[in-house]
Amino acid sequence: MSTPHQPIKARSTQESLARDLAEYDDPEGSGDGGPDERDGRFQRGDNPTSDDESSSGASTVRPEETQHSMANSYRRPSFVAFGGTRPAITPQQSDPAWLTKKEKKQSRDEERSLLRDNHLAPPKHPESAKRSTISQLYRWIFSSKRPRPAEDVEAPVAPLFTAEPSETSALLGHGPEESTRSRHERLNRQWEEAVATGKIKTTWQREAKTLWRYASPLVVTFILQYSLTVASIFTVGHLGKVELGAVSLASMTANITGYAVYQGLATSLDTLCAQAYGSGKKKLVGLQLQRMVYFLWVLTIPIGLVWFFAERILQRIVPEQRSAELAGLYLRILVLGAPGYACFESGKRFVQAQGLFSATTYVLLIAAPLNAFMNWLFVWQFGWGFVGAPIAVVVTDNLLPILLFAYVYFIDGKQCWNGLTKKAFHNWGPMVKLALPGLLMVEAEFLAFEILTLASSYFSTTHLAAQSILSTLTALTFQIPFPISVAASTRVANLIGATLADAAKTSAKVAFCVACIVGLFNAVLLFTLRNHIPQLFTNDREVVELVARVLPLCVTFQLFDALAANCNGLLRGLGRQEIGGYVNLFCYYVVAMPISFGTAFGLHWNLEGLWTGVAVALGLVASIEGYFLYQTSWEKAVEDAQHRNEVG
Repeated sequence: MSTPHQPIKARSTQESLARDLAEYDDPEGSGDGGPDERDGRFQRGDNPTSDDESSSGASTVRPEETQHSMANSYRRPSFVAFGGTRPAITPQQSDPAWLTKKEKKQSRDEERSLLRDNHLAPPKHPESAKRSTISQLYRWIFSSKRPRPAEDVEAPVAPLFTAEPSETSALLGHGPEESTRSRHERLNRQWEEAVATGKIKTTWQREAKTLWRYASPLVVTFILQYSLTVASIFTVGHLGKVELGAVSLASMTANITGYAVYQGLATSLDTLCAQAYGSGKKKLVGLQLQRMVYFLWVLTIPIGLVWFFAERILQRIVPEQRSAELAGLYLRILVLGAPGYACFESGKRFVQAQGLFSATTYVLLIAAPLNAFMNWLFVWQFGWGFVGAPIAVVVTDNLLPILLFAYVYFIDGKQCWNGLTKKAFHNWGPMVKLALPGLLMVEAEFLAFEILTLASSYFSTTHLAAQSILSTLTALTFQIPFPISVAASTRVANLIGATLADAAKTSAKVAFCVACIVGLFNAVLLFTLRNHIPQLFTNDREVVELVARVLPLCVTFQLFDALAANCNGLLRGLGRQEIGGYVNLFCYYVVAMPISFGTAFGLHWNLEGLWTGVAVALGLVASIEGYFLYQTSWEKAVEDAQHRNEVG
């Protein structure tokens, strides 16, 4: 998706950084996590858009540092869900071009662990000569060690190093203590020798553990942020089907005209803030943040006008006038939370650029339960009814940046803030040019599913309410396979960048198996509870029966949904994310939309028809991308990653 815009992004980044660095006087050094302290070795050949652009931007500032770009370093997943409804096109993440101390330590630990598992280094703990049957079974299921080949058992290969070094290990028996730098250099040589001789392999147990370690916190974060949307639908739904449909209509309008705009434009900070931090000028990160916040606040004026007069606009589009009236009321109140949401979207990129990926999770651990509580309190306990839901959203939208500010001020991240400055009011041109492609991409991601919501309003209020529940449920189940795909993307990219093609293939196979399990789990869950889940959202019998009737159709594509998300993740890991972008665009806008409207309005299948097109599209996406991955040469992917690294 992002690849066609790469030259534009690179030029815009270079132009912005060149201007800022020419006029910005920052006496401090690069500091922790900056380019001068990178020494991670477990390599990565991930996203050419994010990595190569990061390299190009950094080379403008400090050419000698480009060799340390993200393409040469081990990374963990950094993408954080941005909420909203289910995207039609899997979003792409951009990673900063540097390593924190924690991540450099993770890199070295990963290398040591792989050396041990391949019997090239002594184990952490002495192995028992005799094992019980239970111990052997446990080892077979959970141990990540590779079995020794028969020839190695007869004539064991000497490990690359014979003792696990400690902080004070000496190079010679009575020589001076080995320095940390010397130990790291020795580890690098040992690792490179093992890779060069093809001795590094992996196991499905190791890859399953790694996938779990990467994906589990992401799943929590995704579900927490999506719960901000679910809480309003869940609470208001019990007021009536008109109110339930109105919330769905209002959310759709807010996503297309507001939230997607904020999210899309803020993606430029993924490059600008990371490049500013990687340049060693930490205060520039805060400057970029201020620029984006002011820019989004300016855009809030036209967005606010659209939301304020949304009732008149929707009444001309939607046949259900009462739903349009309530949706307009919801949006008028929502205007008060737009500046806070814009600030949070920018602030999220600010902390991510510093490697503080858990900051958003901690904020959501506080905000998400509070949001659910306020929805219940305002709608039911205070008796405010329908207006209580948007008020709860407004309070949450303004609370999010406050909590994030508290994290930065009291915990970590304030080293990149230098106070308010007038410089934030100029040099917007490069930022805007860099932000526009992101805006177009995010709008394309959300528009397909929002069109279905709008189309459902032409059937009846019951259908609009049922569509609200169906879209919420399918988006909620998507919050499990998508973060797993992000984790798979990162792991495969790490292994490809480390020239471990066989290990990358093993990791991809494990990811496919996990995607199948998750997809089948979602399908069984939805089908088994199809008559009970709708009752959690509404008491209206007509809506419950309609959802229960359509839900089996949504069940049919749960496996395809999980596989499609996984394929997109693996394509990102291979650096071929443009394939996924084009396939998704084609399947959703060329195939799904005509089928959905043809069956829904032409064949009068109504809601079943709208979801038929989605089911067909997901099946096509999974099939096309799966076939592409099956035909992919993993050795060629390693060569391509090496070429990108050399160019960077």
